[in-house]
Amino acid sequence: MAILGIDIGGSGVKGAPVDPARGELLDERYRVPTPQPSEVSSVVEAVAEVAGRFSGYDRVGVTFPGVIVDGVVRTAANVDPSWLEADAAKLFAQRLGLPVAVLNDADAAGVAEVAFGAGRGQPGLTVMLTFGTGIGSALFLDGILMPNTEFGHLELGGVDAELRAADRAREVEDLSWEDWARRVQTYLRHLEMLLSPQLFVIGGGVSKKADRYFPLIDVRTPMVPAALLNNAGIIGAAVTAEQAAGHAGPLTVDAAHAGAPRS
Repeated sequence: MAILGIDIGGSGVKGAPVDPARGELLDERYRVPTPQPSEVSSVVEAVAEVAGRFSGYDRVGVTFPGVIVDGVVRTAANVDPSWLEADAAKLFAQRLGLPVAVLNDADAAGVAEVAFGAGRGQPGLTVMLTFGTGIGSALFLDGILMPNTEFGHLELGGVDAELRAADRAREVEDLSWEDWARRVQTYLRHLEMLLSPQLFVIGGGVSKKADRYFPLIDVRTPMVPAALLNNAGIIGAAVTAEQAAGHAGPLTVDAAHAGAPRS
């Protein structure tokens, strides 16, 4: 069974049909630019354009760059404020004419990594972090997602951690890998103090350059780069949509059993 996964990002909206049992794309991704401004109706139409590129799916999973509670947008730090309190799941479902599950973008990437990637089979507490324009986070206990953690907004040096330790900060401030790694190390040690996790999974575009900065970071917690890279959000959205099928109440994604065969 194919499920369509769509990942809404700051610069692009991309999607593809996914086999949620294997965590694999079934076709090449299709991408359109994220509308600017990214107000509600224009983003809904962008999602519809991506969805219209494919056929043969009966439900859709969509990631969103903000806190999502029961399909409703509660924060919109990196998109147009018109999204605040919008029922994203209802809006997308009405436009596409299909059931739609919506979740935070970092949560979706984490779902994919825990189900099929670097966090698969990991017991205890796993923290997925995506370093990009900001810092996204996803928290899992024995493979179960604890949604909407937003650890990128923890205070570090008197400001949001993502303003100092995101990959964008490295680029904007022209930091060396050594200087940036020190900031990331401070951030990770703060998370260790708060959570005592068993594993950090590091994602975002900068995960492809892990050899440049991983050796510069000294933390107690094992740290691994994400395995699914830019496909993680699409795959995680599709997995979430599959698990939402027939689910009447609030969804808590069980990533540990995402790929398990159905009885």
